[in-house]
Amino acid sequence: MRYFKFGCTLLGILIFFNCNKNRSEAVQLITATEMKEISEIEGIQLVDVRTPDEYKEGHLPNALNIDFLGENFEINIQQLDKSKPVIVYCQRGSRSAKCASQLIAYGFVKIYDLDRGFFGWKSSGLEVEN
Repeated sequence: MRYFKFGCTLLGILIFFNCNKNRSEAVQLITATEMKEISEIEGIQLVDVRTPDEYKEGHLPNALNIDFLGENFEINIQQLDKSKPVIVYCQRGSRSAKCASQLIAYGFVKIYDLDRGFFGWKSSGLEVEN
């Protein structure tokens, strides 16, 4: 009986760490320069998770605005193609990190999160649309 309990505990620990490893591998934090290169790949989905007002003040070219704080976030985000890579960004990186975690739970395959968000992109002197 003691070996059975030990075996179950060990199995639980292995499953826990394996699941956490898969989650962290599903999201890749990328720099503005890396994002510029990745965003040129055909089929990539670029999502700005800031509010519509923030989006209107400036956003990345070809970005789709899906407000992470909006009441329709879950519905809108699940309309994306889960089999294609997604790049998410917000103002500085906090909301996009939370969004990336939710995308994992929704079954998205590959997720990129822009390090330092829109602020980092703009600080790098890269193109912005208004």
